[in-house]
Amino acid sequence: MSVHLWARQELESSLERAQTRGFDPLMSLRALLSEAVELNRLEREVADLAQELEFLADNLDPERDYAFMRP
Repeated sequence: MSVHLWARQELESSLERAQTRGFDPLMSLRALLSEAVELNRLEREVADLAQELEFLADNLDPERDYAFMRP
């Protein structure tokens, strides 16, 4: 099992538990994201984390075509 698959399963399990407690799914996701970013900030350089978050935000659209640079 890859770490990404494990993380997906953990997140889905957390969302199920949040729903049984009556939490809104969108608010639950936002809270989980905020906490993940905060814990990352404690382990990494802020600039490195900001760069990764910016990359993820820039690549949210699955319909977007990307031009890749050749070496």
